[in-house]
Amino acid sequence: MSPSRPSRQHRRVIHTGQALVDVVCEVPGLPVRGGNVNATSFAPYAGGAVSILLAAARSGASAVHAGAHGTGPNGDLIRAALDREGVGLSAPPVADEDTGICVVLVEPSAERTFVTTYGAERRISAESLATSDPGPGDWVCVTGYSLYPPTRDPLLAWVDGLPADVHLVLDPGAALADMPAELVEQVLAVTDVWTSNALEAEELTGVTDVEASCEAVAERLPEGAVVIVRDGPEGCFVRVDGQTSYVAGYPQEPVDTNGAGDTHTGVLCAGVAQGLPWLEAARRANAAGAIKVTRRGPATAPTSAEVDLFLAQQDH
Repeated sequence: MSPSRPSRQHRRVIHTGQALVDVVCEVPGLPVRGGNVNATSFAPYAGGAVSILLAAARSGASAVHAGAHGTGPNGDLIRAALDREGVGLSAPPVADEDTGICVVLVEPSAERTFVTTYGAERRISAESLATSDPGPGDWVCVTGYSLYPPTRDPLLAWVDGLPADVHLVLDPGAALADMPAELVEQVLAVTDVWTSNALEAEELTGVTDVEASCEAVAERLPEGAVVIVRDGPEGCFVRVDGQTSYVAGYPQEPVDTNGAGDTHTGVLCAGVAQGLPWLEAARRANAAGAIKVTRRGPATAPTSAEVDLFLAQQDH
């Protein structure tokens, strides 16, 4: 499916990262090394970049996956999940290789542990990414996990040639902390929006206070960059135009936190792509994340109408 270019009033959310199949197992606890644990449930879901793209699409954004996907049953699952939500796939499937999986162990506390494999989703090139054809005002999402080989070099080559009026959104993940300092600086230098959890911001800056870490991250980015740092169920801090603001969260009793950060990022990007101010987009992203943690599975973000209803209920 090629990504039709919408009118310029509707900026697109384009994701370059890995679309994976999450094999989710609910476990009573993690086994000791060399031990065993019996899962109480098992289910495969489309995950990874899919979680962000579906969250954006369900919030009304035009969304496109620019990354790679495979030709086997895992690739079929990815394509079906994106197609159901009207998300475009710009690059053709990788021949003779299937999409990889991520084994997700979810504990009763809703904490999750990951074991990730590599597959067709790592077979990108600057040319395959360019099939997404980003235009003025589009939001291109990059994950820190793409900075591992073999995706690192083609991604950076493509990003280096993006037009100045395309916005680059960096979701560093835990991966950025493992990267060489020179590579980190190269990526930060082209970042227009940083969105992360508090630990990821702390790993970059060494600042433990969540609000202060917003300013510390901003000091590492180009002038005018926007910084969002999530503080779990408590909400997030948003730094725009040199001012840091707190946007309150909506704590819930969680059943599965896998994909909550992705939901937040997708809804946030959808909001600003549709012209919302940053603080309002963050408020909706906080609400979407609160809804998501009450649902099992990574790509279970709410629709825009569900977010509207949730926020209306909070106001009464």
